[in-house]
Amino acid sequence: MRRALITGAAGQDGSYLSELLERRGYEVNGLGRGDIDILDQHALADVLREHQPHELYNLASPSFVPRSWESPIETAEFAAVGVTSLLEAVRAVDPSIRVYQASSSEIFGEPSEVPQTESTPLSPVTPYGVAKAYGHFIIGSYRRRYGLHASGGILYNHESPRRPVDFLPSKVARAAAAISLGLEQELHLGDLDAQRDWGYARDYVEAMWRIVQRDEPGDYVIATGELHSVRELTETAFSHVGLDWNDHVRVDESLKRGQAELHHLVGDASKARGELDWRPSAGFEQVVRLLVDAARARLTTS
Repeated sequence: MRRALITGAAGQDGSYLSELLERRGYEVNGLGRGDIDILDQHALADVLREHQPHELYNLASPSFVPRSWESPIETAEFAAVGVTSLLEAVRAVDPSIRVYQASSSEIFGEPSEVPQTESTPLSPVTPYGVAKAYGHFIIGSYRRRYGLHASGGILYNHESPRRPVDFLPSKVARAAAAISLGLEQELHLGDLDAQRDWGYARDYVEAMWRIVQRDEPGDYVIATGELHSVRELTETAFSHVGLDWNDHVRVDESLKRGQAELHHLVGDASKARGELDWRPSAGFEQVVRLLVDAARARLTTS
């Protein structure tokens, strides 16, 4: 039986990945926040000795990008130093463990090319992006120096009903559901022209697994290759419940990120398609409708 250890197992990606691995016959052990200090290399080594995983998926990191400006030190500790601590533990206990590191499109920041590939120069602008860039580089460094099977998935935005409402698609979906049920009246948003490459979380954890199964480690962009605006997101969500978003959405200037807003982040997943045979199964509109339906179901049963 294959054994896997997941850090950040309680989050959206961790929960979906746990389910995927269990369906495939893995023995899965997960670490959530508070279970272990990921900065403690020796504690991590003890966990590796206890569970003896064949595969290690490191998803432990703050994921809400705007909050990284409020807690830049914590973000750096988890997304940068924590990765190094984990790699050192693997190297000390069992260098044959295959490691997956959750990277992010935020490492490209203001990209020098559109769309972005694995060879696009990194130019992060947020504390989260900078910390993730460190993690991305250190994975490559240990792969080259020590021969570890350490890979990185450069994941673009991916959503599901398990995302908290802090995240924009979940916020919009919940508002559309609540307004359609007569529970609320308005939704306040910032920049309606901001764009993102939005995918479905279940598809993206499938890519994680496929990355780790490759004989040779490497880095992969995981993305839909499509840009959609906040306006499109809102229109799709509200129309799904028979509403005109213009009647309910108000622009709040205080919610705009200004210079912190990133543009043109859209991924080219050609390498993943070619080497992993990976493709997203759910399109943008399908994902948005899924979020709205899930939000309505929660609101009607709560």
